[in-house]
Amino acid sequence: MKDCFERLGFARGDLKTLSFSVDTEREGYRDKNNDWKHRFVGYRFTHNMKLEFDADHDRLGRVLYALAQTDVNPEFRINYTVKDMEAAKNKLLAKAVADSKEKAKVLAEAAGVALGDIVKIDYSWGELEIFSAPVEYSVRSASDFEEDSYCMDIEPDDIDVTDTVTVVWEIG
Repeated sequence: MKDCFERLGFARGDLKTLSFSVDTEREGYRDKNNDWKHRFVGYRFTHNMKLEFDADHDRLGRVLYALAQTDVNPEFRINYTVKDMEAAKNKLLAKAVADSKEKAKVLAEAAGVALGDIVKIDYSWGELEIFSAPVEYSVRSASDFEEDSYCMDIEPDDIDVTDTVTVVWEIG
């Protein structure tokens, strides 16, 4: 796979391993007494990798075409994400706190009390996954294509992300 992507202008280190596992492969069968049994067939490995690059339909088409030319028959998923993950998370947090303040004002007014200072802010600091995954396929063959890429005109949907911040105010 590294050779494949290197021919497309990627550095060998651009293809990152996310996980690698080896499992036993077994198959079920019925023995001569018609009892259900399992037998060892071999081993199967799964190597999950990622290759990141800026949104570029032509480059994506060349990548998919190259994958289809390999003997590996890979399964793949295309994810779109934001370029600056930290800035997106910070903007989300700022909007969450602003939203909670607006709602707290409405609730305080409805209850006939004044909204005071912030007493406490709780945030889980959990890991946010910010991506859109519009395509998931298994590439089998590129023999029907005369060009050296697939035409990939994909427009990812907006990425919806939620997070929770708990803000406690004084009321009076």
